[in-house]
Amino acid sequence: MNIQMELQEPCDFGFFYIPITKSVKLSQSGSNRIYYRLFDNNDHSYIGVVGTSINENIAFITLSDYLNKQGVNTPKVLAVSNDKLRYIQEDLGDISLFSEIEKCQKNNKLDDNALSLLSQSIRQLAYLQIVAAHDLDYSVCYPQPAFDNRNVLWDLNYFKYCFLKPSGLEFHENLLEDDFQKMVEILTNVQPQGFMYRDFQSRNIMIYQNKPYFIDFQGGRKGPIHYDVASFLWQAKANFSQSLRDTLIDVYLDEINKYTKVDKISFKQTLKHFVLFRTLQVLGAYGFRGWSERKAHFIQSIPFAINNLKTLLEDDFPQYPYLIKVLHELTQLPNLQFPMQHDNLIVTVYSFSYKKGLPQDSSGNGGGYVFDCRAVHNPGKYEQFKSLTGLDKPVQDFLEKDGEILKFLDSAYSLIDASIERYIKRGFTDLMISFGCTGGQHRSAYSALKTAEHIRNKYKIKVHLIHRELGINELK
Repeated sequence: MNIQMELQEPCDFGFFYIPITKSVKLSQSGSNRIYYRLFDNNDHSYIGVVGTSINENIAFITLSDYLNKQGVNTPKVLAVSNDKLRYIQEDLGDISLFSEIEKCQKNNKLDDNALSLLSQSIRQLAYLQIVAAHDLDYSVCYPQPAFDNRNVLWDLNYFKYCFLKPSGLEFHENLLEDDFQKMVEILTNVQPQGFMYRDFQSRNIMIYQNKPYFIDFQGGRKGPIHYDVASFLWQAKANFSQSLRDTLIDVYLDEINKYTKVDKISFKQTLKHFVLFRTLQVLGAYGFRGWSERKAHFIQSIPFAINNLKTLLEDDFPQYPYLIKVLHELTQLPNLQFPMQHDNLIVTVYSFSYKKGLPQDSSGNGGGYVFDCRAVHNPGKYEQFKSLTGLDKPVQDFLEKDGEILKFLDSAYSLIDASIERYIKRGFTDLMISFGCTGGQHRSAYSALKTAEHIRNKYKIKVHLIHRELGINELK
């Protein structure tokens, strides 16, 4: 469901042939486009779009008109401004396929209607890719008319620079690039080709009059049909079971074979390479949109993408030995270990080094308490403690005998306890508490450990304890 808010800034949709009496701004997701719900005198609604790229707008408008004429369910564009930066399309409502899936997930089972919508969507995908796009002029596509070597490398480097490097994992860049080149060769020499939607996933499928309608295809281009199947069935937060994926792949292959000959065994063998590629691409997007731009739903999707990656790595990818080695190491990083689903409050307690930056909040809530332990007497200054940590008894004895850290923690507990009690009453599910010191080894590790014990003993709730710099991660 889109969040709506009253329009704060003026936006001119006067080029529309129907007078608009009210404008409501819709929440943004990943793109720079701004959407408005517009109302006329009869309270009939439309969607107004303000884009930043003329070429991207033209791509959407042209593709929507073309695909609609081919019998594909897309929103009709009703009016376009002279400068091509604004347009108005029909309103398909707020119910997406993803929202239908999410509703079912609360009951741990997809109902018949959701399964039917999934089946309809993937059948329509096959039709869209081959039949509807048969006479499509791909030169209108933005920013590229076809999926090529550059597309693959752009997305792989998106993953490298926006997710892998920010994760803190060290790797040999030349060896990684060698495997990237191997992936380029495999992905760009695949047949058959058709219209590659590129972001075919359940958030971009609206349910209108109980039928799937497709939006956000302006990045489409000519390319291998496997890509969209990977995007759809391995969408991180949709969290489909493997048995459901297998069923829908068979539905898709039965449909696509009505239009072009596709060998089912070969398709499935090749598909796993696109699933791996797409997973890396979305991790890059989640790193950029989530960690860099602090957009909550992208951060919340990271655990699901990491879980997808872990499952993928159970398969064999001998073509990319070094990449697979790096990915195995990536999925084992303490800061990328997430509890996947929970109904009650989980408190995540970190110890960390300020030299390596603040911990990332995987819940998407933007972080919580951060306590600075650096004013406390430091055991790390003494030779006998340098090789030990705040988890070792000699260090704990030193800190407790000194007493500074006990007063420090008493003050922290009064704040933490008040928040936990309030969070439990309000039904919140995530609270993050971090303790930092110079090296993340002594004072912060002791503080995080004792805080986790305090919370478990007092409130009997789950605590996710992560000593980031020590590589220790536990959920109790």
